[in-house]
Amino acid sequence: MKKIFFSLFTICAIQITSAQAWDGTGDQKVQAGINVWGNGGFGVKVSYDYGIAEAISIGSSLGVFSEGKTVDGQKKTAISIVTRANYHLKDILDLPEHFDIYPGISLGLMGSAFDFGAHIGFRYFFTPSIGAFAEVGNRGGIGVVFNLD
Repeated sequence: MKKIFFSLFTICAIQITSAQAWDGTGDQKVQAGINVWGNGGFGVKVSYDYGIAEAISIGSSLGVFSEGKTVDGQKKTAISIVTRANYHLKDILDLPEHFDIYPGISLGLMGSAFDFGAHIGFRYFFTPSIGAFAEVGNRGGIGVVFNLD
Protein backbone atom coordinates (compact mmCIF):
# COMPACT_ATOMS: atom_id res chain seq x y z
CA MET A 1 0.00 0.00 0.00
CA LYS A 2 2.83 2.41 0.84
CA LYS A 3 4.43 1.73 -2.55
CA ILE A 4 1.18 2.51 -4.39
CA PHE A 5 0.68 5.72 -2.40
CA PHE A 6 4.29 6.80 -3.00
CA SER A 7 3.98 6.07 -6.75
CA LEU A 8 0.77 8.11 -7.05
CA PHE A 9 2.30 10.95 -5.04
CA THR A 10 5.40 10.97 -7.28
CA ILE A 11 3.31 11.03 -10.47
CA CYS A 12 1.19 13.93 -9.15
CA ALA A 13 4.29 15.85 -8.04
CA ILE A 14 5.90 15.45 -11.46
CA GLN A 15 2.73 16.64 -13.20
CA ILE A 16 2.36 19.65 -10.92
CA THR A 17 5.95 20.76 -11.40
CA SER A 18 5.69 20.45 -15.19
CA ALA A 19 2.38 22.30 -15.53
CA GLN A 20 2.67 25.47 -17.63
CA ALA A 21 0.44 28.36 -16.60
CA TRP A 22 1.82 30.62 -19.34
CA ASP A 23 4.13 29.72 -22.22
CA GLY A 24 4.30 32.92 -24.29
CA THR A 25 3.75 33.13 -28.04
CA GLY A 26 1.38 30.44 -29.29
CA ASP A 27 0.06 29.57 -25.82
CA GLN A 28 -3.65 28.63 -25.86
CA LYS A 29 -6.05 28.48 -22.93
CA VAL A 30 -9.80 27.84 -22.62
CA GLN A 31 -11.61 28.81 -19.41
CA ALA A 32 -15.12 27.98 -18.20
CA GLY A 33 -16.53 29.45 -15.03
CA ILE A 34 -19.29 31.02 -12.97
CA ASN A 35 -19.67 34.36 -11.21
CA VAL A 36 -21.99 36.62 -9.25
CA TRP A 37 -23.70 39.36 -11.25
CA GLY A 38 -26.17 42.17 -10.67
CA ASN A 39 -28.68 42.06 -7.85
CA GLY A 40 -28.33 38.50 -6.55
CA GLY A 41 -27.81 36.96 -9.98
CA PHE A 42 -25.21 34.75 -11.52
CA GLY A 43 -23.39 34.22 -14.76
CA VAL A 44 -21.60 31.56 -16.73
CA LYS A 45 -18.87 32.26 -19.23
CA VAL A 46 -16.28 30.67 -21.45
CA SER A 47 -13.18 32.36 -22.79
CA TYR A 48 -10.30 31.62 -25.12
CA ASP A 49 -6.84 33.23 -24.94
CA TYR A 50 -4.04 33.00 -27.50
CA GLY A 51 -0.47 34.16 -26.84
CA ILE A 52 0.67 36.70 -29.47
CA ALA A 53 3.88 37.72 -27.65
CA GLU A 54 5.99 36.58 -24.72
CA ALA A 55 3.73 38.36 -22.21
CA ILE A 56 0.56 39.25 -24.18
CA SER A 57 -2.51 37.22 -25.07
CA ILE A 58 -5.67 38.15 -26.93
CA GLY A 59 -8.91 36.26 -27.06
CA SER A 60 -12.64 36.33 -26.72
CA SER A 61 -15.28 35.57 -24.14
CA LEU A 62 -18.95 34.59 -24.28
CA GLY A 63 -21.13 34.86 -21.19
CA VAL A 64 -24.76 34.57 -20.15
CA PHE A 65 -25.71 36.57 -17.08
CA SER A 66 -29.03 36.42 -15.24
CA GLU A 67 -29.89 38.96 -12.59
CA GLY A 68 -31.84 37.92 -9.51
CA LYS A 69 -34.92 39.86 -8.38
CA THR A 70 -35.04 43.41 -9.68
CA VAL A 71 -37.03 46.38 -8.38
CA ASP A 72 -39.97 45.61 -10.69
CA GLY A 73 -39.83 41.87 -9.86
CA GLN A 74 -38.62 40.75 -13.28
CA LYS A 75 -35.36 39.01 -14.04
CA LYS A 76 -32.90 40.50 -16.47
CA THR A 77 -30.75 38.27 -18.67
CA ALA A 78 -27.95 39.48 -20.90
CA ILE A 79 -25.47 37.88 -23.27
CA SER A 80 -21.93 39.24 -23.29
CA ILE A 81 -19.61 38.91 -26.28
CA VAL A 82 -16.22 40.55 -25.86
CA THR A 83 -12.67 40.50 -27.10
CA ARG A 84 -10.03 40.53 -24.39
CA ALA A 85 -6.33 41.21 -23.95
CA ASN A 86 -4.13 40.13 -21.04
CA TYR A 87 -0.61 40.97 -19.91
CA HIS A 88 0.97 37.94 -18.21
CA LEU A 89 3.22 38.66 -15.23
CA LYS A 90 4.59 35.13 -14.71
CA ASP A 91 8.08 35.91 -15.99
CA ILE A 92 8.25 39.47 -14.60
CA LEU A 93 7.32 38.27 -11.10
CA ASP A 94 9.42 35.11 -11.51
CA LEU A 95 6.46 32.90 -10.57
CA PRO A 96 6.66 29.09 -10.53
CA GLU A 97 5.71 27.34 -13.80
CA HIS A 98 2.20 26.40 -12.63
CA PHE A 99 1.21 29.98 -11.54
CA ASP A 100 0.25 33.01 -13.62
CA ILE A 101 -1.13 36.44 -12.75
CA TYR A 102 -2.53 38.62 -15.53
CA PRO A 103 -4.27 41.99 -15.64
CA GLY A 104 -6.46 42.52 -18.68
CA ILE A 105 -9.14 44.51 -20.46
CA SER A 106 -12.22 43.55 -22.47
CA LEU A 107 -14.26 45.32 -25.11
CA GLY A 108 -17.54 44.23 -26.70
CA LEU A 109 -21.28 44.03 -26.12
CA MET A 110 -23.38 43.26 -23.04
CA GLY A 111 -26.86 42.71 -24.39
CA SER A 112 -27.30 45.63 -26.79
CA ALA A 113 -25.00 47.99 -24.84
CA PHE A 114 -21.32 48.76 -25.33
CA ASP A 115 -19.19 46.93 -22.75
CA PHE A 116 -15.71 47.89 -21.55
CA GLY A 117 -14.18 46.09 -18.59
CA ALA A 118 -11.00 45.42 -16.68
CA HIS A 119 -9.92 42.42 -14.63
CA ILE A 120 -7.00 40.82 -12.88
CA GLY A 121 -6.73 37.06 -13.08
CA PHE A 122 -4.86 34.22 -11.46
CA ARG A 123 -4.26 30.71 -12.85
CA TYR A 124 -2.93 27.63 -11.11
CA PHE A 125 -2.36 24.38 -13.01
CA PHE A 126 -2.70 21.02 -11.21
CA THR A 127 -1.57 19.02 -14.24
CA PRO A 128 -0.04 20.10 -17.58
CA SER A 129 -3.53 20.45 -19.08
CA ILE A 130 -6.01 21.27 -16.25
CA GLY A 131 -6.05 24.06 -13.71
CA ALA A 132 -8.20 26.58 -11.88
CA PHE A 133 -8.65 30.30 -12.46
CA ALA A 134 -10.07 33.27 -10.62
CA GLU A 135 -10.69 36.72 -12.12
CA VAL A 136 -11.70 39.82 -10.21
CA GLY A 137 -13.25 42.78 -12.01
CA ASN A 138 -15.99 43.19 -14.58
CA ARG A 139 -17.79 39.85 -14.64
CA GLY A 140 -14.79 38.03 -13.21
CA GLY A 141 -15.39 34.60 -11.81
CA ILE A 142 -13.93 31.27 -10.84
CA GLY A 143 -13.68 28.05 -12.74
CA VAL A 144 -11.57 25.59 -14.64
CA VAL A 145 -8.89 26.33 -17.24
CA PHE A 146 -7.59 23.98 -19.93
CA ASN A 147 -4.17 24.21 -21.58
CA LEU A 148 -4.45 23.47 -25.32
CA ASP A 149 -0.68 23.31 -25.97
